[in-house]
Amino acid sequence: MANIKFVKEDQEVIAADGANLREKALQNKIDLYTLKGKLMNCGGYGQCGTCIVEVVEGIENLSPRTDVEQRKLKKKPESYRLACQALVNGPVSVKTKP
Repeated sequence: MANIKFVKEDQEVIAADGANLREKALQNKIDLYTLKGKLMNCGGYGQCGTCIVEVVEGIENLSPRTDVEQRKLKKKPESYRLACQALVNGPVSVKTKP
């Protein structure tokens, strides 16, 4: 089991190993999107790049960056991930809308 801590929301969520970060956030009413993202998000396919989160702790407990993330986040710090592409395999703390 993996604990996901959403820092800004001060909320902790329990997830099964391999759970999708975006899906767990949405299931627990965590708002990942800015206004632009709410209007234009791709539904979790990695095409829009609007579900960016910053990993504060536990980056080693997420799946490696996908090719989609490498392209979308090439000018962003390594700690930035697309929630729709990240699978959780252990405790992690993230900041939404960095």
